Amino acid sequence: MIPVTKTFLPPQEEYQAILKRAWDAGWITNRGGLVKELEEKLKSYLRVSNILATTNGTLPLQIAIKALELKGEIITTPFSYVATTSSIVWEGCKPVFVDIHPDYLTIDETKIEAAITEKTSAILATHVFGNPCNVEAIERIAKKYDLKVIYDAAHCFGVTYKGKSIFEYGDISTCSFHATKIFHTGEGGALFTKHKELFHKLFYHHNFGHKGQEDFHGLGINAKMSELQAAMGLSVFPYLDEIMAGRRKAVQIYNKLLEHPDLKKIKIRSGTQWNYSYYPLIFKDEKQLLEIRDELNKAGFYPRRYFYPILNKLNYLENKEMILAESISECTLCLPLFFELEEKIVKRICLIINNML
Repeated sequence: MIPVTKTFLPPQEEYQAILKRAWDAGWITNRGGLVKELEEKLKSYLRVSNILATTNGTLPLQIAIKALELKGEIITTPFSYVATTSSIVWEGCKPVFVDIHPDYLTIDETKIEAAITEKTSAILATHVFGNPCNVEAIERIAKKYDLKVIYDAAHCFGVTYKGKSIFEYGDISTCSFHATKIFHTGEGGALFTKHKELFHKLFYHHNFGHKGQEDFHGLGINAKMSELQAAMGLSVFPYLDEIMAGRRKAVQIYNKLLEHPDLKKIKIRSGTQWNYSYYPLIFKDEKQLLEIRDELNKAGFYPRRYFYPILNKLNYLENKEMILAESISECTLCLPLFFELEEKIVKRICLIINNML
């Protein structure tokens, strides 16, 4: 069976050797030495101002909304993972959806202003499949209307835009270090902001609000990464270049062999150093997608529909039609893509798709 993605697991003895340091110290949570070491390595590797490691990739979204003290309406995209929208609702705000760009699949910046009302407090946009939003346009709109900007950058580890880490854009960016991601800590995530005072606020929000053992800065929850997670991250870290190279090779083969008028591929925004995080194909219609998916499944290949179902149809929200996002959601299939994916397997997948087309 070939899944849509596969967790990269470093040699077990390397993980255990790092983990032993936590055992020897008798310190496995509450920001021990491994978490701090991981943060410093990632800060340097990603070239970011500040990073705060967390226990998963959803809490950063919730903490970002809380730290920016957002109320009322938050403009967002329906084409994302459910955590983007559920975090808005969880924090007592209302998601207001804006349709997506047909090529980049990110929020359509030309439609944002029409969605702004006196209740709008922020824009929460997703960089889709590692492809950046139009951050310049979003920044202009945010300044014009005095709005905060959060980027869900769950798919964006290692992505740069115009020579700068994608995590440096917006008021706050978030990332996921889930086991299926390019870089992972089993479960995990991170918060990023270039603003020093805001980073301080994010820090105490993620640690119960603590100010030492006997005082509090303010409100907080528990989003701390454990030493067990950090050990996994530290053992994955040395393999990042190999992981990226393996994914790049598979993407290059897909790009070369999958050329057909019925197929549309994501357009990577100019100025982007992409990270090969996913390989989405947009088919002519849902019927064609399902037929090809079923044929791939018969052969032992298991692509996945991203993002489906579309978020504006969540049963706890009012359903507002998003014509383009709904159409693309129905027709998009992500092909298997991971570090160990063999060239012969990629070619076999392409052969099945081309034969079906």
